[in-house]
Amino acid sequence: METIHKIGRRKTAVARVYLSEGKGEVTINKKKVNDYFTTGPLLYKIGQPMELTDNTGKFDINVNVFGGGITGQAEAIRLAISRALCEINPEYRSILKPEGLLMRDPRMVERKKFGQKKARKKYQFSKR
Repeated sequence: METIHKIGRRKTAVARVYLSEGKGEVTINKKKVNDYFTTGPLLYKIGQPMELTDNTGKFDINVNVFGGGITGQAEAIRLAISRALCEINPEYRSILKPEGLLMRDPRMVERKKFGQKKARKKYQFSKR
């Protein structure tokens, strides 16, 4: 099996995932996954597509990710891994799609408007 390359995005984070057969090692920006993501929920998000398809420990995952915050990066990695698994076996699509792992989350930060403090912050109300 050759290396499969897929891209996942979330907010401003972009993740490039390289999936190849191996022992289950996950490397993110040349660091071990436990060194890059230290909290449990983020580690769960990254491992979710592998657990649902029973592929934990079968593939080595090498990730280059940039932009956004750590949560956006974790969700971008999750999307890229899900897309790569669907390329390996199209039957995984029926498992991952109902869980929402194949949909790119389109929500983005609304831009700040001029003359105001935030995107939707109205002017301070004054009776006089």
